[in-house]
Amino acid sequence: MMLLAMTLWGAGWVALKILTPHVSFEVITFWRFFIMLVSFIPIIIFMKPKLLVPKKSWKYIILAATLNITFMVFSFFGIKFGTASGGAVIITTLTPLFTFLLMRLFDKKAMTSYQISGLSLGLIGGIIMLEVGFVSYESFFAKGNLFYIFASIIWAFITMLSQASHKYLNPVHYSFTISLIGTIIAFLGTLHVDLAIVFHQDIRFWLALIFLGVFGQTVATTIYYIASGRLGSSQASSFMFIVPLTALLLAYVILGEALESTILIGGVISLFAVYLINKKSNGV
Repeated sequence: MMLLAMTLWGAGWVALKILTPHVSFEVITFWRFFIMLVSFIPIIIFMKPKLLVPKKSWKYIILAATLNITFMVFSFFGIKFGTASGGAVIITTLTPLFTFLLMRLFDKKAMTSYQISGLSLGLIGGIIMLEVGFVSYESFFAKGNLFYIFASIIWAFITMLSQASHKYLNPVHYSFTISLIGTIIAFLGTLHVDLAIVFHQDIRFWLALIFLGVFGQTVATTIYYIASGRLGSSQASSFMFIVPLTALLLAYVILGEALESTILIGGVISLFAVYLINKKSNGV
């Protein structure tokens, strides 16, 4: 399920690149949350979970919804001035690193040798896939990459919140409530713009928007929240090393972005990094 989620996230970067030239970030953010909210309705009806939200869980929900919006804004501007492949590599390579560091900071546990080796390999794999992007100081902070760095820090906090929320709320209910609060917050930010502009866009735009809202968020993010609770924040975030490979391959097929042999080499290294990080915890 996590492999499926990471593949959908990789495709989501391509979808976001298609959307950004046409409408503002306020419009995209609102419609992403709104579509996510609507797509959750049949799931909620089917699962019939109790819709009572414990008071202790609201702080996680409101903070997670706010951070999700902030993440979307940074991703929007990163991809607006940069590339879909660059965002997929930078965010998904740095997020596991930031998540591990934050978890070690809060729980005071030392990382295992497998985790250190896996994180190092994941970073190396990302560097190889991005080629010289990390090596050159100027090129790293150009092309919207700074937005991606902040986005990766934000997602590390979102991962930790999702793990903590499992004590009070099931993941599906948690995701649904975040989509509801996120839709309300995002709507307040669109009072000065024309939300109906999306109805003047072509079929390619709508396919990208629906894919991003339904599969990139409702399906993939809910799977990720479930994994965060069951595996822990550190292990769940390690699967993000898989995203760059799928994103770069799809960016090549759909957007025509360059595909080099370094993508495949870095992708294989990143897959092995995921295995190492989860090796010790799974008792393999």
